[in-house]
Amino acid sequence: MNLSSSSGEIIHGGPTPRAAYIHVPFCAHRCGYCDFTLIAGRDDLIGDYLRALEWEIDRFQLSGRLPLDTLFFGGGTPTHPAPNELRALLRLVTERFEIAASTEFSVEANPLDLTDQKIKLLAEFGVNRISLGVQSFSPSALVLLERDHEAANITDVMTRLRGTFDNVSLDLIFGIPGQSLSDWKETLRRAIDFNPAHLSTYGLTFEQGTAFWTRRERGELVSTDEELERDQYALAMEELAAAGFEQYEISNFARPGYQCRHNHVYWNGDEYWAFGPGAARYQNGRRETNIRSVLGWLARLERHESPVADAEELDAEHRARERIYLGLRRNIGISRQAFRGQTGLDLDRLCSAAIEQQKQLGLLEDDGQSIRLTQAGRFVADRVVMEFL
Repeated sequence: MNLSSSSGEIIHGGPTPRAAYIHVPFCAHRCGYCDFTLIAGRDDLIGDYLRALEWEIDRFQLSGRLPLDTLFFGGGTPTHPAPNELRALLRLVTERFEIAASTEFSVEANPLDLTDQKIKLLAEFGVNRISLGVQSFSPSALVLLERDHEAANITDVMTRLRGTFDNVSLDLIFGIPGQSLSDWKETLRRAIDFNPAHLSTYGLTFEQGTAFWTRRERGELVSTDEELERDQYALAMEELAAAGFEQYEISNFARPGYQCRHNHVYWNGDEYWAFGPGAARYQNGRRETNIRSVLGWLARLERHESPVADAEELDAEHRARERIYLGLRRNIGISRQAFRGQTGLDLDRLCSAAIEQQKQLGLLEDDGQSIRLTQAGRFVADRVVMEFL
């Protein structure tokens, strides 16, 4: 395999990843809470994006169509481009990577984008998993979040998706200003009623640089009380478990057989391709992150320059600690035996003090074979996992 360095030349070595992420940065509108790499209202750049994406992939000088176990289109809004542009995007990627029947091919989607034509197009190119950005079923919450759909639109799109896809995931947000526990319970209930294969629940965050951050600074928005947000997360765990969903990661719940395999690539510390503005790839112990600016990414590739903004070579201990950081997010936790096999390092020698401290706090459990977060630990997962870095 050939790898390109941050300076743009081709370098050699390392195994070939079997997972790939494609970042599609286009949206009709930037929602006030969104901190992702995107550009809104510039559909005139989609043609330039497709040409740049083709060049970025081809600069790796891939030999033939490389087989993938998982492929994920994220955004932005991957379903935003017009059908002819979406077709060109799907063709570009599937001509360079081999998509088998067993490949998990996920695409993030906005409810109002999914016309019958686009649904058919996605299926035609082998997409078999849709991650739908529902966020809420509350009219007031959807307005506050600046979403362009209404709750009624979800019924329509889910009915039409069901004719083509059996693996549909719904994204939901809790901790929305003004959202009561009963409001959140109603959103969970309505989501469960659609019988999706997978559900993701995320606590709303106020990221610096977003419109929500600015509005909070001005006193126009007030963050949800920490205790209420904790109760909402606890309610999600309770309601989804009762409905037959297995929580397999901090924010993710799935019916049996429908855990997101692509996400497991990240949590396992496996290697993966990634292309597009802001995308971060991980290969042969090296992480490269592309420039976040869509215009900057386009400009660099149009000049046939590397779009990489940051690159880091991870030593063995750093890689091992990242495996702990990511692995603890999963409910199964980290097996000592598997950890040694993957890293060549002993988990207890590396972080026995952190393990003991978090056990004493009741945030970590240890059966001698594996360590994992307790339910109490899931409420403060970010704080716990930071102790292992």
